[in-house]
Amino acid sequence: MENAEVMPPPELPALLDAAFGTDGIFQELYVLAVKELHPEPFKRRMALEARARRIREVAVQIVPGLLQTEQYAREQFKAHDLRATPERVEELVTARMHRQAILRGKPDADLGWILDEAVIRRGFGGPEVMREQLERLIALTCTPTTTLQVLPFSAGGYALMGGALTLLTLEDGEEVAFEEAITTGTMLEDQVSADRHRRSYDLLSACALSPGDSARFITSVMEDLQ
Repeated sequence: MENAEVMPPPELPALLDAAFGTDGIFQELYVLAVKELHPEPFKRRMALEARARRIREVAVQIVPGLLQTEQYAREQFKAHDLRATPERVEELVTARMHRQAILRGKPDADLGWILDEAVIRRGFGGPEVMREQLERLIALTCTPTTTLQVLPFSAGGYALMGGALTLLTLEDGEEVAFEEAITTGTMLEDQVSADRHRRSYDLLSACALSPGDSARFITSVMEDLQ
């Protein structure tokens, strides 16, 4: 870390600012360092995400980054790039945990997720990793600021099956959509695209299990883990 070869843990910048009285400088530098780990479209998405007062996301294959446990994130990054060094994987995990910390500082944000059943059933890292991850999802199914729904296989096909979708509503009411494929992402900042994707999200939400039924569904999958 001293040689700028690995990322520091996400809690360190705030501790350094407190110790040296630097008024957030270390935290600002950390945010810049985190962004440099990601391709340009994802940097834009992260910047807007930090400003959003409302987030809606549809996940088709893997647990959304904002909901991942540390170990699930680690296993996902290892599976995504088999050539990634352990150091690179840890950098990405640290950056992901920092991204989650930004949202923890937004207690009034309105957050919603729709997860395809495949997300719940696709294992990363073995039963213990998945059990911890599913427990976290259950806790998020319905809280004062979050809503999580599972879209079961029985719902059939739908328009967004080709990739993940994130809808962001900013402080000024502006809406943007982010379409994500395996290695690329596209930010759509025109109102027509935002309206179209919001309608798609609302239709999926109507077809998905309720938060309560989603919690029971995830619990049943977790109980089957061996």
